[in-house]
Amino acid sequence: MGAFRDSGFCLVLAASLLPAAAAFAATSAKAPTKPAPKPAAATVAPPLDANVLMTQARQAQTRGEAELAVRLAQAAIVVAPARPDTYVTLGDMYIAQNEPDSARSYYNAALSIDPFDAGAKQAVAALDRGATDQRAANVQGSQTGTP
Repeated sequence: MGAFRDSGFCLVLAASLLPAAAAFAATSAKAPTKPAPKPAAATVAPPLDANVLMTQARQAQTRGEAELAVRLAQAAIVVAPARPDTYVTLGDMYIAQNEPDSARSYYNAALSIDPFDAGAKQAVAALDRGATDQRAANVQGSQTGTP
């Protein structure tokens, strides 16, 4: 008898909820009165260009913004990792900052891409001779246009 009473209660409860469920379903199914807003047009940034980044890096170096110059040169390496000249230029920037160990790692990276890269070979040879001061002077002169 107890089971029958519980079943009856469930039926009564279900019957009382049916009008509310039907009303909810009817309001949910209605089409919205306003159209959904269109998503904003995505702006696409132009692709990064290693040449542009290296030009900006050299300009920053000339202005004395060594940290910015290094970051721009590193970005150029990310954009074009197979270009040994970007590694050599970054190595030259580290020489100008009196960081020969960092410079050597970038010169070696350039040589791992192109074992015959003249700039990287000359830079490593200069480092081996301990001639970082002359290399730095050459770097500064090439960036400012003076010999």
